[in-house]
Amino acid sequence: MTIETVDTLVVGAGQAGVAMSEHLGKLGVPHLVLERDRIAQRWRTGRWDSLVANGPVWHDRFPGMEFDDLDPDAFASKDRVADYFEAYAKQIDAPIRTGVDVKKVVRNSGRPGFTVETNRGVIEAQRVVVATGPFQRPIIPPIAPTSADLMQIHSADYRNPQQLPEGAVLVVGAGSSGVQIAEELMRAGKRVYLSVGPHDRPPRAYRNRDFCWWLGVLGLWDMETAVPGREHVTIAVSGARGGHTVDFRRLAHQGMTLVGLTKAFKDGVVSFETDLATNLANGDANYLSLLDAADAYIVRNGLDLPEEPEARTRVPDPECVTQPLLELDLREAGVSSIIWATGYANDYGWLQVNAFDEKGKPKHQRGVSAEPGVYFVGLPWLSRRGSSFIWGVWHDAKHVAGHIATQAQYLDYRDATQREHNKPGQSAPRIETQNAIGVL
Repeated sequence: MTIETVDTLVVGAGQAGVAMSEHLGKLGVPHLVLERDRIAQRWRTGRWDSLVANGPVWHDRFPGMEFDDLDPDAFASKDRVADYFEAYAKQIDAPIRTGVDVKKVVRNSGRPGFTVETNRGVIEAQRVVVATGPFQRPIIPPIAPTSADLMQIHSADYRNPQQLPEGAVLVVGAGSSGVQIAEELMRAGKRVYLSVGPHDRPPRAYRNRDFCWWLGVLGLWDMETAVPGREHVTIAVSGARGGHTVDFRRLAHQGMTLVGLTKAFKDGVVSFETDLATNLANGDANYLSLLDAADAYIVRNGLDLPEEPEARTRVPDPECVTQPLLELDLREAGVSSIIWATGYANDYGWLQVNAFDEKGKPKHQRGVSAEPGVYFVGLPWLSRRGSSFIWGVWHDAKHVAGHIATQAQYLDYRDATQREHNKPGQSAPRIETQNAIGVL
């Protein structure tokens, strides 16, 4: 059996895999990118129909290509984002092979590199980059009811309101996905219950600047560690309908029923925590803290940006907040479906190397794994707060590619020395490290 060999194998051709290919190519590192579907397929089929990017196109892109058909302040549709990455891969001539599913990766014994089993044969690689991203296995928590009368789907499988049966909907999870889906369902005429947990709630824009700009100039995208205890707090922000600030109270005044964190299901009744008001208050505090930081930045730098006092106006608490619903009989309320916007878990069962901690999470430093020769790109907080965003992935990939190129140069130095030793009648000359591998 013929075994294909490659220096660096990248698994996944979404935004992380395309970014890795660009940087590896620029550094002259031979590589191959494997993708089991199409390029950026998750953007096409792992999202609901009306989804747009949560950042404007001037921000949510790679440096080497613009969305030339969109206004810089517009929010690209999911299909347009997928088209963008396909075009980008073509522009950089990325060596991407689609329709290849990686089944198993193991370290070779007694020799360098890894053996990679795929549905198209075996590949041996000196290095493996895991670029499969954070959205691998949808999580539906074990508290989910088992009733056959309820349609239950994860937000990854939601497409549009017409997909759901007649009746009310309970949306569990109020990050960007949950709140956008809940609002779409309400606008389609559905009675919606939205379970709101802890969240950050930045303004969509403030004083004529998008929140992506504010997080940039304030240095918040570059935060290297999350605030302790808030590592997994979701962000409620929306680019839908041209972009707007998420305001849970306004949604409630428009007809949505807010409830606290979903606690349990028993005999057709769902119970909720008493934390709704607290979660909303903490979201408000996060919102106001960004406004305060933005105002201070404007004064400090003498910027001429229009004041926006109405941004601090808060609508009154709706009845569902002042008198929170702690239990809901699903049948009596006419709830016929539940959408679980409860996030994702990683799935690395195919990566059988010593790169994970006792909880199964990757052990790495800025994407460089504890297992030599294995790398990760595209994960939240890989190096900074912005790591899982499009522009953040590109910069993280640049760092990882640089590490790979440096390691390859070390190996070249070893091989060159060996070749000098093998020359008849000659001794190997002394080679300065800086000349051999460059300034590190």
